[in-house]
Amino acid sequence: MEALTTKRQNESTTSRGRGRPRSEVSRQRILEAALETLQVSGFTSSTTDLIAERAGASKATIYRWWPTKASLLAEALREAVAHEVPFPETGDLAIDIELQLQNFIALLNGRLGRAFKAFVGAAQSDPEVAAAFLEEWVKPRRKEAKTVLERYKMNDQIAPDIDLDFVLDLLYGPLYFRLLSGYGALTPEYAKQITGFALNGLAPQREHSIP
Repeated sequence: MEALTTKRQNESTTSRGRGRPRSEVSRQRILEAALETLQVSGFTSSTTDLIAERAGASKATIYRWWPTKASLLAEALREAVAHEVPFPETGDLAIDIELQLQNFIALLNGRLGRAFKAFVGAAQSDPEVAAAFLEEWVKPRRKEAKTVLERYKMNDQIAPDIDLDFVLDLLYGPLYFRLLSGYGALTPEYAKQITGFALNGLAPQREHSIP
């Protein structure tokens, strides 16, 4: 009997050790529910109650990990995009930039585009949403992109005096403008044009000797 009890305890311990910890599974389920709610209901109508119900979790559990609805929705959006649109690193700067812009445009025109636009729009008038968008979306995404671009600096494909924050403003600013203003379409050709203009200013200037 004692041996059987020990076996069951060991099996229970092994079972708990397999896969993700329970808290991580719950967290991922809440993020998925938040994203689904955002896509179905939009930002304004997405409430913590709706997310909790969809996730099968309590509001107390949600607030233990996220202080506000905005921070939860921002992280859910970032998690989804991080898997769909990682910043590429092929070894060719031109390919990486154009591919990243093409992928971002495809995302904005796809199933997450409406939710993303609603979130960015809400950030323009709500300081809490703006803060969440900055911390959960803008800073992590820019950090990822700058890490890749820094390596191109070290490889002498980007001039050493180039401000990478300014580069990212130039790359993504036009996309956000068209997304929010509705002026002009977000197309693959537009990504190609932005890439061309950006590359003209990124390359180190070579001194030419006079024959």
